[in-house]
Amino acid sequence: MKLLNISEYKRQGSGNRGQESEVRSQKNKQIGFSSRLLTSGFRVLATVCCILLVSCAAPRPAEMPSHKGVTLDEALAQYRKISTVNTVVALEYEKNGTIMSGDASLAVSPDKLALRIYYLGFLQGEVYEENGNIRSKPKIDKNKSLILVDGLKNSLFWWNITDYEVLDRNDSYELRNGQRKVLVNKESLLPVEQTIQLEDGDIISINYGTPARIAPEDAKDIAGDSPLSWYPSAVKIQLRNYIVRINVKSYSITR
Repeated sequence: MKLLNISEYKRQGSGNRGQESEVRSQKNKQIGFSSRLLTSGFRVLATVCCILLVSCAAPRPAEMPSHKGVTLDEALAQYRKISTVNTVVALEYEKNGTIMSGDASLAVSPDKLALRIYYLGFLQGEVYEENGNIRSKPKIDKNKSLILVDGLKNSLFWWNITDYEVLDRNDSYELRNGQRKVLVNKESLLPVEQTIQLEDGDIISINYGTPARIAPEDAKDIAGDSPLSWYPSAVKIQLRNYIVRINVKSYSITR
């Protein structure tokens, strides 16, 4: 049996320590690489988040229509040629702070209304009116009928006011008779607000949102500079503690 002398043992021990040192060095390099990779990943994630925050920022205000060369009477004459308004809207119905929402298709003419309300794609309710006769599924009470029928019809066919006088305000025209008042912006020739006094003295108030332009495919027979090319993008209708809000998704007219 050959004995290992001290010098050989030292050389082997030194070699083992060198191998261990090299292994530790490689592990440290791997840890350093992983740390740099993780740091780089966080930087990329932070950059992506910043981009998303910027891209999700509030959109720039839409272009505002200007029809300064068109008189109020000329604009009203154009509006009164409309026989039907067809629109798809996001609809909210609120009573005493409780809100129900869904999507709705709405077709309105001077003597008819057809409203179909959907939730998650399923039909939830229907309201039809013709010459003052109302039918609905499910049945609705008087207040719902007033705000959904009178409110929606008059908010879209705001120009059907009759026997009115015109008052010139700073930036709007006021059309008014004994029961209704409509404020029309002088530049856009679109409504800003409207009030309707009912027979029992109650008031339906209507407020209009920012104007939006009709989609090109729905405005093929409308002149580009016509007031008919635009519509209010949102409407809020209120009767006492009943509130209906609509945000218009699509809008088209028939003349």
